Amino acid sequence: TRSLRITSGEKVFETAQGEKVTLPCTYEVSEEDTGPLDVEWVSIPADIQKNEEMIIMFSVGRIYNKNHAAEIGRMRFSQSDPSSGDGSLDILHLKSADTGTYQCKVKKAPGVQSKKIQLTVLVKPARTKCSIEGSQEIGKDVILKCASQEGSPLLSYDWRRVSGTQELPATSVLNKNTGELLMKNASKDYSGTYNCVASNRVGTDECSVELNVTPPINTAGIIAGAIIGTLLGLSVLAFLIFCCCKKHREKKYEKEVHHDIREDVPPPKSRSSTARSYIGSNHSSLGSMSPSNMEGYIKTPYSQVPSEDFERTPGQNPTFAPSKVAAPNLSRMGAVPVMIPAQSKDGSIV
Repeated sequence: TRSLRITSGEKVFETAQGEKVTLPCTYEVSEEDTGPLDVEWVSIPADIQKNEEMIIMFSVGRIYNKNHAAEIGRMRFSQSDPSSGDGSLDILHLKSADTGTYQCKVKKAPGVQSKKIQLTVLVKPARTKCSIEGSQEIGKDVILKCASQEGSPLLSYDWRRVSGTQELPATSVLNKNTGELLMKNASKDYSGTYNCVASNRVGTDECSVELNVTPPINTAGIIAGAIIGTLLGLSVLAFLIFCCCKKHREKKYEKEVHHDIREDVPPPKSRSSTARSYIGSNHSSLGSMSPSNMEGYIKTPYSQVPSEDFERTPGQNPTFAPSKVAAPNLSRMGAVPVMIPAQSKDGSIV
């Protein structure tokens, strides 16, 4: 016998995050419904022990949404006048937290009717990454992996080749749920660019990876080269250390020789010792000579004594008289004085 009824029929909605959704609530009233019109939307929590939360309400010609202050401006009536028979609700910039059950209730006494709508906010696949697992060598098994960091289930993955023959190798096995593409016994023909598409009911996302299948690496050659390189490096280092040590020793030796005073080296000969040795030798010779052959020795000037300390340029050699120099110098040098005979005018020896 109720005359008021809700005419919209959809009860389940799936919408992507960030988009807009309209939850329908159209109704009809009859002439029997004479009371004031009330249209309200409430959120029904999943926990039955929690109370319903009012979102927005139209009553006695006014719109009230203060009870849902956090969503003011994001949740609103689709029509500015809900009394026209359309009390649908718009939700803008959907969030994953908006997922839940919503109820539209229309009341015009004596008629009253309500309708529940299930809303699921889905997240599009995002930040999808592609990678390669395994050795990219001929004859090896290679696995191409694809995974989205964001996205509501159920996610589905699909691989395709975008270069060359644009067909997946005959030995490849695809798992749409995990996003893995297994290629057994890879050959050089498998090389190319592969693209992965991640999708769910509300969107898609893509990524690409480059596969380069190469011949096996010569491991023995690499190890041998590494050993040889290491030995050469050590040899160069040892040579440099040897050169540095040698140079350091040479500098140290030069410094010691330059500053060291050797005690075993005799001091240079003095003038007096040279003269003494010369006169001593003459004295020994004079003792065996007769007065007749002394004339040559008497005439020899003392200034010509062969001494390294007396060698001077001819212009600087002073001439000393034998009678004035012989006695004082011999007494200074500690030698025995020698009496040199002289010859008188008549030829007799004095």
